[in-house]
This record gives sequence, C-alpha cells and structure tokens, in this order.
Amino acid sequence: MRFRDRTDAGNQLAEKLAGVDLTDPLILGIPRGGVVIAAVIARALGADLDVVLSRKLPTPGQPELALGAVSEDGHVVINPDVAAMVHFEEDELDVIRRHEEAEIARRRQLFRGGADRAPVEGRSVIVTDDGIATGATMIAALQELRTRNPKVLILAVPVAATSRLAEVSRWADRTVCLYDTEDFYAVGQFYDDFRQVEDAEVVETLRGA
Repeated sequence: MRFRDRTDAGNQLAEKLAGVDLTDPLILGIPRGGVVIAAVIARALGADLDVVLSRKLPTPGQPELALGAVSEDGHVVINPDVAAMVHFEEDELDVIRRHEEAEIARRRQLFRGGADRAPVEGRSVIVTDDGIATGATMIAALQELRTRNPKVLILAVPVAATSRLAEVSRWADRTVCLYDTEDFYAVGQFYDDFRQVEDAEVVETLRGA
C-alpha cells in the first residue's frame, strides 16, 4: 500500500475515523509530519488540533537507531530490544535526554507561542504520525497523555511495522492503522511524496486550524 503524500494519508484516516463516536475530539500530531496528517483529520472531523511533543533518544554512537524517546513532561521510554544490543553509559543518555528536552522546549515555544497545551481530560484524543517504525516517540506520547485523563485515547497512523504496532497499541484504547507490514525499512517507502516538513509549515498549519 502506498500514499500519494501525507494529505492523502490523512484523508484516508479521516474516512476510517468518521464513524467513531467521539466526545469533544482533539487531534494531536507528532511534529513534524504528523501535524500535516493531524490537520487533515481535524478539518474532516471538525475537531481541535494541537501538537504532542515527543522526541526520539538516539543511541550513543548510532544516532539512526532509536534507544527510546522522551515526552514533553520528561517521561522517558527505553526500547528494551535496543538497550540489550548496545552498550551505553547513563551519563551519555543524560546528555542526549537533555539535548532532546531542549529541542522540545524550542518547539513548544515555536509551535504554541507560549500558549498552554490543549486540555485533554474527558475528551476523545486521537494521536497521529506519518508512520510507526520503532514506535518509541509514539509510546512516550501515549503514556504521557494517559496521565492527563482523556476519555478515550486513539492511535491513528497510516502505516506501521507490524511487530512495533502491537507494542504501541498496548498504550491506546483503540488503534486505527491503514496498513502494517514486516517488510518495513523506513516510513518514507510507503509515500510517493515524503518531502521534509519544515517548522514554518507546522506553525502555519497550527495557526490555520
């Protein structure tokens, strides 16, 4: 299965979500690509839009490999499979975590302009990204959101690695995934147009919501 671009993926997800009973829905996208998809869903469902800020923690010496992720509230998730394969010192992880937390703070100011996060309690919250490879950033986001007492927490993604989808789905009340496969190398392989989304586009998308 392939998608033309993130807008196409968002439209297809919106169709799947249209029949779901939602209470005061809030659509949260993981920047940057997830915000494009979230905006499409929010428009289709007449829902509020915001970002959920979660960042990958790269493995020391192997930055392409996700050791885990950190959420906006500082909640850290470690991928046990990766942790078992690589050697790292705790102080190395602390340096990486602080670096990613600084990036989260930068994005918080840029994307929200100092405004508070959209309230979650008692609402139907849909969290999306352009795909799930390791799932670390999504797990960190879902775990953090759970502490804020949503009525229901829905994971909605166009594509995912099958083995990781099962793990990530544990943290959601409901999962909507258009396509999952073990023949998975990178999220971009499932898109005809997977251009990089810049900060300015995220800001414009959020302001236009």
